[in-house]
Amino acid sequence: MIQKKIFPILLLSIIGCTLTKNKSNYASELSTFRQEYKDGFLHDDRSPLTKDDLPFLDFYPADPAWKLICQCTKVENAKTFDMPTYSGVTRLYRVYAMADCKYKGKDIRLNIYQNMTQPANPLYKGYLFLPFKDYTNDEETYGGGRYINLYEKDITDNQITIDFNKCYNPWCAYSSGYNCPVPPKENHLTFEVNAGEKKFKGTYKKQKSDK
Repeated sequence: MIQKKIFPILLLSIIGCTLTKNKSNYASELSTFRQEYKDGFLHDDRSPLTKDDLPFLDFYPADPAWKLICQCTKVENAKTFDMPTYSGVTRLYRVYAMADCKYKGKDIRLNIYQNMTQPANPLYKGYLFLPFKDYTNDEETYGGGRYINLYEKDITDNQITIDFNKCYNPWCAYSSGYNCPVPPKENHLTFEVNAGEKKFKGTYKKQKSDK
């Protein structure tokens, strides 16, 4: 009788330890990702940030619950369209696929886009773009929405993993002078996404032409 009571307790203990370890491993993985993200600003001549700005980047704590496995449906023969940017120019895109998933009972449907402005550019080979807005915008996160980078190779067996912990701010969140796509209405979520990059805590920069 005692053994029967002990076994479920041991089982729950093992499960609890495994979940804690997995969460710890994920936090470490995300920490590495974010450090590489910060370093990227220092290796791009167009970057709006310097080394002194990096401590002002802010993020939500790692939350594996926001790493979602979504059903992914490719859109065949989608027409290209002009996606507006916050600077007023447009960029040519097409809907590449639609992603459907759930977060704590909430249905999520998002369009995944392919940049058609420079299809022959090797930098865009296999690259997919997921811009979105949510109810944290203006309050906790940048008002213009956030982005997630994806790739064609991420789609396997009609599924794709979308990790909102890895969403990031457009460069327009830090400085004027950039052409940052405006997330289409189809990708406006009607709830808070408390994951990924938060508002920049540093000073917003203005290009000389804007002064």
